This record gives sequence, structure tokens and C-alpha cells, in this order.
Amino acid sequence: MTEMRCVLDAQAKLAECPRWDEQTQTLYFVDIDSFELHAYHLPTETHTVRTFSEEIGCFSLISKGGFIAAFRSGVYTFADFNAPLIPYWSADYDQATTRFNDGRCDPKGRFLAGTMYAPKDAFLAGLYQFSKDSCRILDQAAWTSNGLAFSPDHTTMYYSDTPNHVVYKFDYDSTTGQASNKRVFIEFPRGNGRPDGAAVDTVGNYWSALYQGQRIVKISPNGDILAEFPVPAIYPTMVAFGGEDMKTLFVSTCRGAHTEQELQTFPQAGGIFALDTSSEGQIEFRFAG
Repeated sequence: MTEMRCVLDAQAKLAECPRWDEQTQTLYFVDIDSFELHAYHLPTETHTVRTFSEEIGCFSLISKGGFIAAFRSGVYTFADFNAPLIPYWSADYDQATTRFNDGRCDPKGRFLAGTMYAPKDAFLAGLYQFSKDSCRILDQAAWTSNGLAFSPDHTTMYYSDTPNHVVYKFDYDSTTGQASNKRVFIEFPRGNGRPDGAAVDTVGNYWSALYQGQRIVKISPNGDILAEFPVPAIYPTMVAFGGEDMKTLFVSTCRGAHTEQELQTFPQAGGIFALDTSSEGQIEFRFAG
């Protein structure tokens, strides 16, 4: 493996949800605090940004084209990068305290998106599942939803609560969309990074960005840490596999949490970094509608 390199010095306040489109060789990501969706076409190094009127927490590509995205006010679809937003589901939570955060599609094309509850005085963050204009909550026992990912055999769902330093795993029935048998997958000690966004490779290893931990950890399906990879930013937020062979690990980072002194050491914080790996990532599932 080579060292982590910056592929886009985005200077994002809070870059999240890196998502690889294998059909166009484009890396998408959001800057939540800037209300932005970014598209970076690697072959041409073309960088495009769209700004919205509120936070966009996460999104997925739609199988028939376009996007589905979770904003503070609810879930919307749009037919292409610049198309008008079409309401899909209106938020049923208090928007003053809650917004959507991490999410992705499951193996059957349902869109799962988790919320974060800003006061962090109760476990009120929920994991929502959207499919064919229906909605249900799979779990509501977190402060900040993160780390959503699925095993290669589609029978395990991972879900982390970042402020509480824990990643959970569930038995997942991709036919019905039911998540059950919640248990702790791995818990990290306080003071050395919190499990944020994640991705699972084709052999089942869980790759987690440790926010405030300045590194990515590769974890076996049994919960053992196999390797750690330093990131030139204190606050990595999420990872995504991509590239022509799906062996490049892209890492989004946060700039806004760094002090001015820290930015002297980590000037590219808020950028998108990449690591060439020997592991192959899973192609991202798309929303079936």
C-alpha cells in the first residue's frame, strides 16, 4: 500500500458521504455544513458543486438515473445533478434539533438514512428505511447515526453511534428489509477517535473512519482490528471504495473542527484523500424507487 494522498483539496467544512459512481468514474460527496453536493470526475479532474438551501446529510444514486438525498427537512429526489428537488418524504422529527446524517442503499435498493440528535441528551437519532414511498424506523437508540454498511453476503448490517464510540451489527433480511439481533460489533476507548462513516470490502472487512482519531481502521468480520492507516487530517469522516478496480479507498475529512494551529499542520483538512489498497470494495447499491 502507498501513503494517503490528497486527490481534491476541497477545503470542505464537513465533507461526508463519499460515493463512487463506477459507471462514470465520478466521486460524489457532500459538505454538510456548506449545504453542498460535490461531483469530482477523476479522469478529467473536473470538480462541480451544487449548493442547496439546507444541510444535505447523505444521498444515493438511483438505478434509473438521478439522486435520492436526505436533507434536514426530509428526503428528496432529483433527476440529475442540477435538476429541481422533488419531495419524497417530509421530516416527522423536530428539525430544530435533528437532521439527517449518514446513509446508503441496501442490497435490494431501499434507501436507509440515519439522523443525528444535536442536544445529545437522549437517544433520539433514528435509522429510517425508505422504499416505494413507504417509511419505517429500523432503530432509534443513538445520538448520531453513522457507519451504515452491509456484509458481502447481505446478511449483516453495521451501524455506528459515533459519540458513544460504538459500532453495532444486526442480522439483516434483505428480502423483507428487517433488521434484528442488535449487538455490539466493536467499541473504541474514549480519547482516541470515534467510529464515523464506513465501508465493507468484498471479503467482509469493515473499514471505519475514526473521527478525531486521524486514521482509518480495517476491522475483520469478527471485530478484530487488522490494520490502521494514518490520515493527514485529525477528523476523517467516511470512506468509500472506488477507482477502476475498486481498490482505491477514498476518505472524506472535516476542516471546520480544526483549530487554526492544527490547520498549520494539516493544511489539506477538509479535502478528499485516497489510499491504494490490496482490498476490493463492493459496488454501491442504487435506489430502486
